[in-house]
Amino acid sequence: MSAQPVNPSLPPDHVTVFIDGVEMAAPKGSMIIQAADKAGIAIPRFCYHDKLSIAANCRMCLVEVEKMPKPAPACATPVMDGMKVTTRSDKALKSQRNVMEFLLINHPLDCPICDQGGECELQDLSLGYGRSVSRFAERKRVVPDEDMGPLVATEMTRCIQCTRCVRFTAEVAGTYELGGMYRGENLQIGTFDGKPLTTELSGNVIDVCPVGALTNKVFQFKARPWELIARESLGYHDALGSNLFHHVRRGEVLRSVPRDNEAVNECWLSDRDRYAHQGLYAQDRATVPLVKETNSEGTSEWREASWEEALAKAARILRDNGADQLGILAHPATSNEEGALLARLAEALGTGNLDHRLSQHDLSDAAVAETFAMPVTDIADADVVVIVGSNLRHELPLVHQRVRKAWTRGAKVHVVNPVDFDFTFDIAGKHIVAPSQLAAALADNALIETAKTGSRAVVIVGALAENGAHAAAIRQATANFAAATGAALNRIPQGANTVGLADYGVLPTSRDAKAMLADARTAYLLYGIEPGLDFADTATALKALGGAQVVAFSHFACRSTRAVADVILPIGLLPEIDATLTNLDGRQQSTVAGGKLPGQARAGWRVLRALGGEIGARGFEFTDLAGLRSNLQMREIKPVAGKPVQMAEAGLELAVSTAIYRSDAVVRRAAALQAHPLNIEPRVVLHPHDARTLGLAEGVVGKFVADAGTAILPVATSDKVARGTAWIESGHGATAPLGAGRVQAGRA
Repeated sequence: MSAQPVNPSLPPDHVTVFIDGVEMAAPKGSMIIQAADKAGIAIPRFCYHDKLSIAANCRMCLVEVEKMPKPAPACATPVMDGMKVTTRSDKALKSQRNVMEFLLINHPLDCPICDQGGECELQDLSLGYGRSVSRFAERKRVVPDEDMGPLVATEMTRCIQCTRCVRFTAEVAGTYELGGMYRGENLQIGTFDGKPLTTELSGNVIDVCPVGALTNKVFQFKARPWELIARESLGYHDALGSNLFHHVRRGEVLRSVPRDNEAVNECWLSDRDRYAHQGLYAQDRATVPLVKETNSEGTSEWREASWEEALAKAARILRDNGADQLGILAHPATSNEEGALLARLAEALGTGNLDHRLSQHDLSDAAVAETFAMPVTDIADADVVVIVGSNLRHELPLVHQRVRKAWTRGAKVHVVNPVDFDFTFDIAGKHIVAPSQLAAALADNALIETAKTGSRAVVIVGALAENGAHAAAIRQATANFAAATGAALNRIPQGANTVGLADYGVLPTSRDAKAMLADARTAYLLYGIEPGLDFADTATALKALGGAQVVAFSHFACRSTRAVADVILPIGLLPEIDATLTNLDGRQQSTVAGGKLPGQARAGWRVLRALGGEIGARGFEFTDLAGLRSNLQMREIKPVAGKPVQMAEAGLELAVSTAIYRSDAVVRRAAALQAHPLNIEPRVVLHPHDARTLGLAEGVVGKFVADAGTAILPVATSDKVARGTAWIESGHGATAPLGAGRVQAGRA
């Protein structure tokens, strides 16, 4: 390695290195293994992961470097100009084989029953670097297992102490739940407190584990990797649209794993997206068309019907109740293709009552979902982040992880919230105020001046703001704040495809979702909705639907759907259909059908096409998905403004966040997620001062009366809740009657 540059034409921040005789340029400060990976030169490794810090504790990547007397770890040796590296020399190979021998000394011989078999890094590398006969005669050590919860299965005797999982929970998840205990040959990896993992990203320790120590508990003993077919799909439980593969065997989705996309989810996946596939196979899945009839005793009962009969009845209901008497409501995860057909159907039936904004109370400003002003990838480089009305860690786990990455790089994070939620980064400034005061808090001069100091500031507005009773005022305040500070405004879309549905015209020109339920129509078309849990105001919705004729395109024939519908048409969920969704960056992403449609269920676009043909509507002449997509056009629709929310002046203000594992019908049916520690039973959380004033205390059952309805719920107290505020999580039947606004509280 000479003092003069080997190649003077290189940029000043690069050096020339030679790996196995191949000359290449590498950034200064990068490691040998990174340069080799870029050149496609394979170096074995276990502890190294390009998204984690360097540990250099497995030593599998030892290589020979000219003029260095001993083999060097490629993952921890920086490149130097003129450096000559050999990865396949006798010295390098002997070192790598010696390391492999040490790793296998205590590793159990249980490959035939290990869930990692067939995709195990240790198994792969031992074939090339392992001995055929072990020279070790002593007993292998055994490590006791810990119960890490319902998602991650453990067999810690297989652990090779690479510490990837430890570094993941510390650096990416930010929860510091795993660590190494004891020393030497007694070293064990586990949780410090013996409790289950509580991070919302826990499933990623399965992906980073190079052996079978940490595996997917839901997938355990189900199949071998070579039996599975990988189908490209998307996460549809939040607006990020994480890229993933569904692994399918004979039409059944057995597991979900991340699909690398640096612009969206990098190589990670939230537990919600990883394990929700369990919900596809719930007992109440809609599998056959159902029609409701009145029997001789005057009571209603359900019976199975043919598709022809069910479609004929649905068409009759829609024709008989057309124009302004019909309301069409779509779930915000509905695909672009299905949404475009719903807009065509509404036009054919002459109704302007079409909406997908089911969870929002205040639409007096005619707000629709918008794409992020600062793309997700750039959030990690922000220097000031202001989070408004959001439990970001539960709402968008992987966007929360990007904010954490920004914080590790020096960003200052401020929050304006009704609840002091737990984040995995330090908060530079807090404004914990009642929901009605969120807009005023954004006018705080100190906060404005702080945001002005950043050259890459961003405001992230979440569900507590967007779905609350004061949403319009908060949206205006955040827009003013962004304009005054130069910050990018990122309003989180309230649904997996709300951006796409807005683009394709699933918006009202007459009545919005709230208005068409408050002023009941004579008939409704529900698309992909679970009526008992998906509406902002459940009591009003069920009352309106209960007095009308209802055609339900449904994934589940659940109790609330059966209670209000007259026809249930079974349709496929996203993992079972070809579709496109538009994420919060405005990125249109496609999925392909993976799982088999259950029973007689059909892709939603097929059912809509058949219904459109039955009605004789224009725009339904296509015969396949390609024909539909060739004619898709975005539509610019300015929705009508809703009425301002009228609230009582007395009582506690409701702060309503969505429970992390109760966000939609599929997640609510995923048994493993329901058993997760983050899935907390329904309750009302009050500030201790408010609880004492009302004669309530921790553990007491209270009665909470809102305009929408009444709920009987246990009380919890926390000084993290703003005074004058009652915090509940939506997605539970017990909290559904409360809606938003204010509640009167007392003992039950």
